[in-house]
Amino acid sequence: MPTKKDGTSKYTDKQERKAEHIEKSYEKKGVSKDEAERRAWATVNKQDGGGKNPGGSGRKKHAD
Repeated sequence: MPTKKDGTSKYTDKQERKAEHIEKSYEKKGVSKDEAERRAWATVNKQDGGGKNPGGSGRKKHAD
């Protein structure tokens, strides 16, 4: 699981559970553990747009 420098996760609990579930599914299909983990996090990133949204990053504009 990817972590920040301070040792905390950059993903929410829900995203971590989702990645774990996806990883297990890949392993059942015969994919190696490392490759399954890589694919699982790539899937979570694609579906959810990455980790926790940082505040003030200018990613989205508020509708006024």
